[in-house]
Amino acid sequence: MEELSLAGEQLGWLLAAVIKQFKGLFDLNGRIGAFFLGISYSVAYLLYRRQRSRQLTDARSFWQFIGGSRVYFHPSALLDYRYYFVRALIKVLLIVPIVGLVDPYILRSGDYLAFFTNLWGARPQLGQDLGLSLLYGLGVFLINDFASYWTHRAFHCRWLWEFHKVHHAAPVLVPLTASRVHFLELIADKVLSLVLLGAYAGVFWYLCGGEVSRYTLFGVTWLVFIFNSLAANLRHSHVWLSFGPALEHVFNSPAQHQIHHSAAPHHYHRNFGTNLSIWDWMFGTLYTTTSKPEKLDFGTAERDPHRYLSLYSLIVMPFVDTARKALAGRRGQAVG
Repeated sequence: MEELSLAGEQLGWLLAAVIKQFKGLFDLNGRIGAFFLGISYSVAYLLYRRQRSRQLTDARSFWQFIGGSRVYFHPSALLDYRYYFVRALIKVLLIVPIVGLVDPYILRSGDYLAFFTNLWGARPQLGQDLGLSLLYGLGVFLINDFASYWTHRAFHCRWLWEFHKVHHAAPVLVPLTASRVHFLELIADKVLSLVLLGAYAGVFWYLCGGEVSRYTLFGVTWLVFIFNSLAANLRHSHVWLSFGPALEHVFNSPAQHQIHHSAAPHHYHRNFGTNLSIWDWMFGTLYTTTSKPEKLDFGTAERDPHRYLSLYSLIVMPFVDTARKALAGRRGQAVG
């Protein structure tokens, strides 16, 4: 009876995680929400009307312009929809426990604050000034974006590529493709962000004489809200939206991220940035676009999207393929 009760409790726990993920579609704490989707597709509609008036598109309807059934009901897109909800289960079953194991070994903001206070003495408190809150939020945003750039770039290397390939294997892009990320990559991104943000917040708080809160808009960090409002969901779509070469040295446009997903060799290893392109500019991975769409095919160089049409393949196959690659490398060394 107790085992049955425990099983029921665990099932309820998992169901609650899925329900929370569904509710996430209707709040502002994630990019993939009804509000931000609405803004993105409103921008897409304006693009459609503009191109239609100038006879720059052959699309006979807005539905066709954004990809139509061939995109939004493609097997890859249907897998993205399923994976979005399965990711909620992965989070509670794998990501949270694994990060929890690492967490005790990560220095927190309070640790840095205490360290510098003991080293140099307490600083005068500057309070919760709006300017400080905006500045603190800017720093958090930049560090998160910087961490995401390097995590993303790291997962394009040989030994981590199989885990990131599940994202790039998608032959069509829909907004929920953004959630098709292997849990190992999510853990790496989370841990790196925790390390960097802990150090940054601790130093910032010490200089300000105490903890400073981030300024928010509608409960969301102000810069995250602004960037999510800039048609961010069109990054994973077939709607070409370029900001032009000048702006794209700083801000990542939907067209730039579509270039990142391109199967063309001259597009490989370009535009790793999430919100900002400044990191790509600084570290030599920038590719800018113009208002003229480039002809793109999405997917991987391996051309094996058929291997990524199940939840099993997205979660388990990267481990299998990495192991095979490691064994092949060892055999090669043995022969050499």
